[in-house]
Amino acid sequence: MLYRVLADIVVLVHLLWILFLIIGAYWGRKNGVVMLVQSAGFVFAVTSQIFGWYCPLTHVEVWLREKQGTAGVYPGSFIAHYAEQLVYADVSPTIIFALTIALIIVNVWIYTMTFRKTKTPI
Repeated sequence: MLYRVLADIVVLVHLLWILFLIIGAYWGRKNGVVMLVQSAGFVFAVTSQIFGWYCPLTHVEVWLREKQGTAGVYPGSFIAHYAEQLVYADVSPTIIFALTIALIIVNVWIYTMTFRKTKTPI
C-alpha cells in the first residue's frame, strides 16, 4: 500500500513538473530563480529527448510500482490513473520534441519581452 501511494505521489509530482515547464514563465518573469529552474528543466528535457533518456521521476515510479508488485497494471488511485495518461501520453517522440522546442521559443520570447520592459534607460 505504501509503495502504491508513493508511486501515485511521484506521478502527481511529475504532472506538476510538466505543468511548471508549460506555464512557469508566468512566475519566471518576476522571479529569476524560477526562470533559472525552468530553463534548466528545458535543457534537461531537450537533452533527455535527444539521447532517449527517461525522466528520473519515471524511473522512481516504475521502481515503486515494482516494489508494490503491480508494474504495468492500473494499481493506483483514480486521480493518479488519469495523471499518468497525461504524463505518459501516447504521442510520437518527434511531436513531443517539436512541442518542447516550440514551448522553449515561447518562453524565450516571454522572458525577452519582460527584460525589455524592465530595462530602464540611464
